[in-house]
Amino acid sequence: MRGPSHDPSLYRERDRVAVKRALISVSDKTGLLDLAKALAAAGAEIVSTGSTASTIREAGIAVTDVSSVTGFPESLDGRVKTLHPAVHAGILADLRLESHEQQLADLGIANFELVVVNLYPFRETVASGAPESDIIEQIDIGGPALVRASAKNHANVAIVVSPLRYAEVIAEVSEGGTTLNTRRALAAEAFTHTAAYDAAVSAWFLRDEDFPPAYSVTANRGQTLRYGENSHQRAALYLQQGGHGIAQAELLGGKEMSYNNYVDADAAVRAAYDFINPAVAIIKHANPCGIAVARDKSIDQIASAHHLAHACDPVSAFGGVIAANRTVTLKMAEQVSEVFTEVLVAPDFDADALKLLKEKKNLRLLRLPADFSRDPREIRQISGGYLVQDTDLFDTDAELGTLLTNWTLVSGEPADAETLVDLEFAWKACRSVKSNAILLAKGGASVGVGMGQVNRVDSCHLAVNRAGDRAAGSVAASDAFFPFADGLEVLLAAGIKAVVQPGGSVRDEEVIAAAAKAGVTMYFTGERHFFH
Repeated sequence: MRGPSHDPSLYRERDRVAVKRALISVSDKTGLLDLAKALAAAGAEIVSTGSTASTIREAGIAVTDVSSVTGFPESLDGRVKTLHPAVHAGILADLRLESHEQQLADLGIANFELVVVNLYPFRETVASGAPESDIIEQIDIGGPALVRASAKNHANVAIVVSPLRYAEVIAEVSEGGTTLNTRRALAAEAFTHTAAYDAAVSAWFLRDEDFPPAYSVTANRGQTLRYGENSHQRAALYLQQGGHGIAQAELLGGKEMSYNNYVDADAAVRAAYDFINPAVAIIKHANPCGIAVARDKSIDQIASAHHLAHACDPVSAFGGVIAANRTVTLKMAEQVSEVFTEVLVAPDFDADALKLLKEKKNLRLLRLPADFSRDPREIRQISGGYLVQDTDLFDTDAELGTLLTNWTLVSGEPADAETLVDLEFAWKACRSVKSNAILLAKGGASVGVGMGQVNRVDSCHLAVNRAGDRAAGSVAASDAFFPFADGLEVLLAAGIKAVVQPGGSVRDEEVIAAAAKAGVTMYFTGERHFFH
């Protein structure tokens, strides 16, 4: 037999709910007094706890302490405040049912129409480096219980977990009460909020496990995009909580970012930020068509790096996406403005550079967060699941030319200082090229890139063809070993003078012999940098 609460005929219609009584308990006091004043002006009773009640009372606004409602003092250093039937019955009563209304009356409990709660600052406490005992105290118990109870009963109660919603709630209260559509939206936001909170707590408890049994990522929708990779695909941008990457970059000028813009901008930043030296990467379809660094401190380094990167493949750079790891100068801006570019992303822009670039209405200008950082883990979706791995990052933060490599010389004479710098550059730059990847470099700049081919020989041909005459005297990097000598022989025939590659093929001796026969220096790194 079904209980009365499951019989649809017993439910009374309820859309707009006037707020006569509100429970407020917040850690973040932003906008609190504006909300409290509006509720008081509407004649609502405000029930509150601890510091929230004190803040409201000190502003001269009437407030009822929650202990007066429960008949029980706040105890255990504030661990127990609202966990009481006098509070939760007033939140969970479904007043569309006469039976619930009668039970509240029999119990002498008044209901709430509005609950405003934001949870203890758990993430912030963890990020501050606080001791474990302090972190434990920031695991909220009563708050999530209030939030979930109110969200469940959204037919009767509006639950607000963010100060960003205060203005909307104030407006509806002044118009006679909250609407069902608003309460439903607030309830969805509330459950998302508690789910993210619990995920953060869980992640903290599992922090010492490299790959915990559950992997949670919390992200909030930043914006709906015009379309996805193609015009028939829908898409949106979601911002990871606590993220400091390309998704959080500030759009300073130009059109809104597209799905592909974000993908290419992320690839460009990934490439440019592999270097401590001033670096610029130009990306087309997630692959570099030019990467360069500048080491001469007597010049405009970032402008020089851009000039060199553009020179690698000017044809492909048309309509590309550029990332710089230094502030964009006027000189660099002047160079960029001469070529059609989709996106330019950098840590900042000089004022005169920004003014010039804003004249290009179709050029999207992105400023990275001041605390920009690369995520330590990468996630990729596959059908039915996700792959999670450590991000492929170089361990060193030393400038090129100061890196002490643990490479093994397997052919030829040890590289001189200048050649070694170019080999180091090529090895780092090659990591951002889709496999199979071959990159030719000279003077701290790529001169030919072969990417994304299904065999390494084709990548070698592509790199050499794009380099043209510049291949002679350049150095080469390969993201993985040469399975046969044929790919290396393509590079040798083009006149490269040194090679860096992981090694590890069963035919390494064959490859080494080809390099030795040509008198070419070759190093093995012992690690590969596939990028699929």
